[in-house]
Amino acid sequence: MFLNLYRQSTGHHSVMRILPRTSLARSQRTALPARQRGSALIIGVFVITVMFLLASALINIVEDGDVGLTQEVWGTRAFAAANSGADAALAQLFPLNGDVGVCSANSAWAPPDVVGFHACSVTLQCTRYFVGSFSQYHIKSQAVCESGDTRVSRQVEVEARGN
Repeated sequence: MFLNLYRQSTGHHSVMRILPRTSLARSQRTALPARQRGSALIIGVFVITVMFLLASALINIVEDGDVGLTQEVWGTRAFAAANSGADAALAQLFPLNGDVGVCSANSAWAPPDVVGFHACSVTLQCTRYFVGSFSQYHIKSQAVCESGDTRVSRQVEVEARGN
């Protein structure tokens, strides 16, 4: 049994009494750590929740970066395919032998079977009109490249003049 010292002052003399510890003091002493353990649990749950939110935000940022990079790559492929389609239309319109070819209103150009043009399709439109005595050609090349949920389209327009 533990004892408490209690000093009581009465005038000239100081009297020291020894008092037994009561069960109330013991219950107060043991109740304090129990309250501390509960608060540590709440703090732990809060820290875990904050860490979970930070981790999920980081995962979303990385995933958005991956999607953006994928769209940029497919956009570059579509732009290259549209440029190649316009070049093919110009080569068909102005062949090397010097004759002017035919300007077809709507046609499709099949890109070569290489990695850069994989899953891309190109449609061409050619319009002929006259400016004075010259023939003017307006070529529009639209490429669409797609893979899974990603679909990217790029368009190139070219003006050319012939006799």
